[in-house]
Amino acid sequence: MLQQLFEFVINHWILAAIWVALLAALLATESSKGGKGVSPQQATTLINSQDAKVVDLRPKDEYRKGHLPGAINIPSRDFANRMSELDAYKDKPIILVCKTGTSAGASGALLTKAGYKQLHKLRGGVLEWQNSSLPLVKS
Repeated sequence: MLQQLFEFVINHWILAAIWVALLAALLATESSKGGKGVSPQQATTLINSQDAKVVDLRPKDEYRKGHLPGAINIPSRDFANRMSELDAYKDKPIILVCKTGTSAGASGALLTKAGYKQLHKLRGGVLEWQNSSLPLVKS
């Protein structure tokens, strides 16, 4: 099977190159949806200098065990119905936070469609925040 794949790529290298380019473009487009990824240090700067609002997308029980200081909890599964809670922050930076940084894009895409411009996703999520030795607040 692998031998046939290599043979196909060699015989049809232009087609294979186009396929790889399209895949790369798709990945780049999907990764940029819903805001720009920021590191925990960049998120801290946004919070301190631009009064960014942090939105924790994890379920309520995970949020209560520990969340970024000042974060509000709007779980991903309820996000579409509760987006209006962020209307007051439409012109401010918003940082979307999930557990690992992989699921914030879907919520960010909804906010983008609603006209929010200053969207950011915490790369690595709460786990990366903890790995950077930054504080979490329990509630």
